[in-house]
Amino acid sequence: MDFVAGCMGGAAGVLVGHPFDTVKVRLQVQCIDKPLYRGTFHCFQSIVRQESLLGLYKGIGSPMMGLTFINAIVFGVQGNAMRLLAKDTPTNQFLAGAAAGAIQCVICCPMELAKTRMQMQGTGEKKSTRKLYKNSLDCLVRIYNREGLRGVNRGMVTTLIRETPAFGFYFWTYDVLTRSLGCDLGDRYMIPKLLFAGGMAGIASWLSTYPVDVIKSRLQADGVGGVNQYSSIADCVRQSVKREGYMVFTRGLTSTLLRAFPVNAATFATVTLVLMYARGEEPAPMDCEPPQPGPHTQIQQQPSSL
Repeated sequence: MDFVAGCMGGAAGVLVGHPFDTVKVRLQVQCIDKPLYRGTFHCFQSIVRQESLLGLYKGIGSPMMGLTFINAIVFGVQGNAMRLLAKDTPTNQFLAGAAAGAIQCVICCPMELAKTRMQMQGTGEKKSTRKLYKNSLDCLVRIYNREGLRGVNRGMVTTLIRETPAFGFYFWTYDVLTRSLGCDLGDRYMIPKLLFAGGMAGIASWLSTYPVDVIKSRLQADGVGGVNQYSSIADCVRQSVKREGYMVFTRGLTSTLLRAFPVNAATFATVTLVLMYARGEEPAPMDCEPPQPGPHTQIQQQPSSL
């Protein structure tokens, strides 16, 4: 039931946060010489005006498809790592989260590649007349047919560099905040505290690795128009800094942070409610119980979009 609750919570998070993710990707990869968008809110307005509200949900099929597999990997690895580490401490939460983040990249990287390509398709068009990809699965199949496994795993190194510390900081921050807020089983503000901790943990994890995410998005979007601009990670960093300065690493950060809190709030609220009704008891997350040996909690489960 914890797995089902986590998957439902992750789905809720994707539905809430995907429009912000679309804005983030558009801002990260737009050409600086002829920018289409002046900022986060202008990008949001332009997409809705030019491509309709559904334009904000382009590529959502990919994270939805990968959600179950990603959650299964994250839940299993994080729980087993905590059992191996034996002691439930913030440091061990970081190590277990980092391990989970690294291993789930196998699913996360192709999923985000398809998501990014779909989000860039038909930019500025309400009804795209030249759809290269029918859906996320078709996108991955076409990339595989053209470029093989290497093409499907484009951006794997940057995804690994991003996800490993990001999940570590996520679980560490969540653990520290839930302990500091002093959750008790009878606390009427337990759920708001839990949601606040989850939202802030999501923000902390994004801040810790955001520059890497900018490079990952650019590498995965590279070649959409048939021309590859970057030959490697280092080349992408060099060209990006040369043309746009170091502020390039903050492209889309506003929409990311705006997305991080509600995504995590939706995720944890859904997990809590599903567990509560399934077990027929008051929502009492294990994070708020007195410290015991073993894994910290099953409600800490978080999808890779953070």
